Amino acid sequence: MLDGANRIPDLLDKVKALGMNSCAITDHGNLYGALEFYQTAKAKEVNPILGYEAYIAPGHRGDRSASRMKDAAYHLTLLAMNRTGFQNLTQLASKAFLEGYYYKPRIDKEILEQHNEGLILLSGCASSELSRTLLAEDWDKAENLVKWYSDLFGDRFYMEIQDGGVEIQQSCAAATIELANRMGLPLVATNDAHYLCQDDAESHDVLLCVNTKSYRSDENRMKITTDQLFIRSPEQMYEAFPNSPDAVARSQEIANRVDIDLDLKTRHFPVFSPPEGKSDVQYLREQAEAGLRWRYGEEPEQVYRDRLDFELGVIERMGYSSYFLIVWDFARFARSQKIPTTARGSACGALVSYVLGISDVCPIEYDLLFERFLDPSRSEAPDIDMDFCRDRRELVLQYVKDKYGHPNVAQIGTFGTLKAKQAVRDVARALSVPTKRTDEIAKMVPDTLNIKLQKALEESPELQEAYNSDSQVKEVIDFGMALEGLAKSAGTHAAGVVIADRPLIEYVPLQKLSGKEDILTQWTDVEKAGLLKMDFLGLRNLSILDKAVINVKKHRGVEIVPKDLPLDDQETFALLQRGETKGIFQLESGGMR
Repeated sequence: MLDGANRIPDLLDKVKALGMNSCAITDHGNLYGALEFYQTAKAKEVNPILGYEAYIAPGHRGDRSASRMKDAAYHLTLLAMNRTGFQNLTQLASKAFLEGYYYKPRIDKEILEQHNEGLILLSGCASSELSRTLLAEDWDKAENLVKWYSDLFGDRFYMEIQDGGVEIQQSCAAATIELANRMGLPLVATNDAHYLCQDDAESHDVLLCVNTKSYRSDENRMKITTDQLFIRSPEQMYEAFPNSPDAVARSQEIANRVDIDLDLKTRHFPVFSPPEGKSDVQYLREQAEAGLRWRYGEEPEQVYRDRLDFELGVIERMGYSSYFLIVWDFARFARSQKIPTTARGSACGALVSYVLGISDVCPIEYDLLFERFLDPSRSEAPDIDMDFCRDRRELVLQYVKDKYGHPNVAQIGTFGTLKAKQAVRDVARALSVPTKRTDEIAKMVPDTLNIKLQKALEESPELQEAYNSDSQVKEVIDFGMALEGLAKSAGTHAAGVVIADRPLIEYVPLQKLSGKEDILTQWTDVEKAGLLKMDFLGLRNLSILDKAVINVKKHRGVEIVPKDLPLDDQETFALLQRGETKGIFQLESGGMR
């Protein structure tokens, strides 16, 4: 992140406009963009080559003795040829985080041996082990290394050369060509593309300053001394490698070997195991019938029975009986541990949710629609968002991990992006704009949610006037527009949890964030991979409510049941009218008050 400045749709449009039929994504150390890249490329009729620029440890991935990043890992390029190859890429990218993280997520030769089927190996860039060995003029070691790669990958191994106008790349390329000729191995020329067009080199330089928290005016900072890391046309590639036309042409040979068809339609939902050999359909009906009597007495009115029968019929036809039992089970666990919990959102429109104790709202009493939650005419999986007391949410997560298996459960990764105001602040810092002036520029950007800088210029006369009259403001905004929307950081989704029928590493790449033990998915849109996403929201307000109930009982001897409190209390409405709502869920913001 904060290195590549290409946006996937723009990248693929550019490739197609240049007359190329294939494109590879090879992010450093992760597969964050692989799913979006695959789906977008398929939609644009470009052959997607899902790759991975791995960090590979010099020895065992568990060794953490290196005192600096340069000595802790080399670079290596891997490309998936087919579905099996991508599954192995997923294994490697996951184990790099889970087993080999040191400075960066690292694989090693041991797991490369285990997971090489269906993969093409390129020897790597100027930071590869081969390139560094060649630059050190250790030809014997270089030959042994190449022989190891060649023996393992056979005709799936290519010697990689690059020339982005950087001297070290040219030196590496010359030595690599000599070694390839000596050993009779195929060469491939690759386009090291960090941005779309040559004109984007300056924006990319600012991005690097944002990444490294350095000033553009600092002569000693990390910088890339070329403007050639853009998407080149085939003609420009042949011009860059006039003596190696076969190496340029070989990129098409590699592309022709790639045919990836990911299975994104099969559901990988966990299965709830009912007791006594009953089916999930039978057991859900039993629990729902019992819940109907619990909520409405031994002789519920026909309107409730009819609604329940209708909903259960839809749930059964759509194959979601097990899903409801899973949610019922962990909601039941939470209640058994006196952990405050309830559903929120459209799930409260289901009578099934109410009678199972998933929610505490009767949808018939409040005229809530079941179809808002689960529409029989659509194929999307239901989405039950569960709120839990924030202080004890982890207990529920632990219960789910223990029940379905730790390898089958993970939290969902997410990404922080450069939004308009943040882009302005980060760019201004990189350009050494004084803090006071930076604040003034940022405050000119309207506070509208998710506003883009182009829209801000249109909506803010003050910003527009400053942009047109002040060259410094124009520079900040122009660079900001070039960088806004790019991913800045990886994090943990506030609520998202994925549960699968088998170890998740078989379906999606996984990760651990630096210094943390929680296992996360590398993808945010896990539903697109056929997985079940659930929201376990830790709510501060439920914790406050829980403590209030405990303290009232402790100090006043009165036991309060929140769900039994009247919803038409006039004093409460008067309090709401006065805006005295701090600490009240969804009513405490300044706008609501």
